[in-house]
Amino acid sequence: MRIGVISDTHNHLANVRRIVELLNAARVERVIHTGDITQPKTLAALADLDAPLLGVFGNNDAGERHRLADAAVRYGMTLNDGPLELHLAARRIVVVHDPRELEAHGDAEVALHGHTHRRRLERTAGRLVFNPGECAGHVAGLNAVGVVDLTTLDALLLRF
Repeated sequence: MRIGVISDTHNHLANVRRIVELLNAARVERVIHTGDITQPKTLAALADLDAPLLGVFGNNDAGERHRLADAAVRYGMTLNDGPLELHLAARRIVVVHDPRELEAHGDAEVALHGHTHRRRLERTAGRLVFNPGECAGHVAGLNAVGVVDLTTLDALLLRF
């Protein structure tokens, strides 16, 4: 099973439309957003994904949280406060926004986070810690989303 990983989209709709194209072309089976969506219209754009979207709220979602939650329901998405624990393809996955929350979930095989806008790809003792980095266009030339193969725990960056 291959999952798409996005983070910190910060309502940059041109980038979100490109993210949808990339992840649909990659034929991922789920998309996980690690937070900082910021506005419901971002979820409207993400509704064009061919795969279900799951995710967590980020610190910049606080002011729009109720509207984001309503939009998620409207588009058939699942958004929760972190941590979000998932079991996909026989893997235990934890999703948080802030990486400081990962310490309490050291037994997850896959740990996904956002918040820093910096790529992170670490493999330690059979565990993958991954953040695809910048998706919001704040740092020119660094936009990327990730694809994680849950069978091999390989992670691929799709740059745009």
